[in-house]
Amino acid sequence: MFIDSLIKLWEDSGFAALTWQSLLMIFIACVLIYLAIGRKFEPLLLLPIAFGMLLANLPLTGLMSEPPSATEPGGLLYYLYMGVKKGIYPSLIFLGIGAMTDFGPLIARPSSMIIGAGAQFGIAVAFVVATLLGFTPPEAASIGIIGGADGPTAIYLTTRLAPHLLASIAIAAYSYMALIPLIQPPLMRLLTTEKERNIEMKQLRTVSKLEKICFPIVVSIVCILLLPSVAPLIGMLMLGNLFRESGVVERISDTAQNALINIVTIFLGVTVGATAVGTEFLKPKTLGIIALGLIAFMFSTVGGLLIGKFMCFVTKGKINPLIGSAGVSAVPMAARVSQVEGQKANPGNYLLMFAMGPNVAGVIGSAVAAGILLSLFG
Repeated sequence: MFIDSLIKLWEDSGFAALTWQSLLMIFIACVLIYLAIGRKFEPLLLLPIAFGMLLANLPLTGLMSEPPSATEPGGLLYYLYMGVKKGIYPSLIFLGIGAMTDFGPLIARPSSMIIGAGAQFGIAVAFVVATLLGFTPPEAASIGIIGGADGPTAIYLTTRLAPHLLASIAIAAYSYMALIPLIQPPLMRLLTTEKERNIEMKQLRTVSKLEKICFPIVVSIVCILLLPSVAPLIGMLMLGNLFRESGVVERISDTAQNALINIVTIFLGVTVGATAVGTEFLKPKTLGIIALGLIAFMFSTVGGLLIGKFMCFVTKGKINPLIGSAGVSAVPMAARVSQVEGQKANPGNYLLMFAMGPNVAGVIGSAVAAGILLSLFG
């Protein structure tokens, strides 16, 4: 009897249900946890994603299970995942980003918008390559948006165009965002000269409070009238920024840029990670999507750097092309990488504020790109 009980306990346990796919995904999750904690690669994103992946690949938990009937509950993460599926979390993340972001560097140097636009080059490249490889246009558009280095935008677009690809696209987008300090510096050194990296930029002009208040209002009107489908992302981004710059809703602004975005990041990260179940994730198509995502991200970085070099040439050496790599949407990590690389070449070089202009332009640019793709293929 005792032996029979032990056998039944074993048969009912998750150990008996483990597969090689589960074990491999658990290993990958542990590697990502190490990168988040040990190497501090965007831990606010990578840690919840990695742990969600870990939970989803522990057998028999039912955390992502749909309700078997109207009277029986589904898994915990199934309900939390509704915020991803319905596009709620990405929009709330944008609200927090807007409240955290100073658009002053972009307003002071509007030409940064050109770099932000150029850094969307990888989206077009990946879209074309994915189409040639046999993906449908909506699938190719969802893969291409990884090049914007904007996780919430990638999730928002994919849930509308190719929801069956959400796990691989979301994991790729957030992983490449977290790995920016590894991916971008070699490209930056390859495409710029030592002389260019040494360029010290002049102080930006002071931006008035009126300009900062008008900016989110004007951008909302223009972008949403041009692309109504982008209203959830641009609208929330600019509302958060208006909270910040108005100076009359400090409590709301503080909540948006701290408590709210932290809560939503936990829910989004864990549930996105939980979609990466080994049996579905470990397929050639998924690995192809991750590879295409890397191509998209690299070409976006290259596009921003080439625009930066062009602007350096036009201004006769007044713009350091390293800020071009910050044209991707990962705020503020991409700007920090520009700063680090600039200081390696010249310890007296301070590029952070100059790089923030293209960086926040990239946020707007990736959202606009998503709106265009949604209008074309939605």
